[in-house]
Amino acid sequence: MTTNLILTNSLDEIAEFVTLLVIFIIVIGITYFSIRIVGNIQKEKLGRGNIQILETQKVSNTKYIQIVRIGKKCFAIAICKDSISYLCEVDEGDLQFNTDSSISKSNAESFKAIIDKFKKDKPED
Repeated sequence: MTTNLILTNSLDEIAEFVTLLVIFIIVIGITYFSIRIVGNIQKEKLGRGNIQILETQKVSNTKYIQIVRIGKKCFAIAICKDSISYLCEVDEGDLQFNTDSSISKSNAESFKAIIDKFKKDKPED
């Protein structure tokens, strides 16, 4: 009788584990697709306006310099933790864009590529 009770407890624990695993996978799936949908909506909103960020350069942990196109004019601005300062107007003809930068490639990486990268770096036991 005790073996029957132990077997029943083991089956209950296995069923509970499988249920939790299925729920976890469903939550991860919903999160993944939600992030993709929200990201696509945000990308569409950013692409339609008259303001476009052309380039960003990090100066320190909380300070950046950005080149921004507003309408047909380009400006350099300094972005700090609590403020944004106008630096100068920039002639768009003077700008050179590196289309083969590693930053633009890393921004374009898919979620799956990032996960695969972490799987490769994971040490084997």
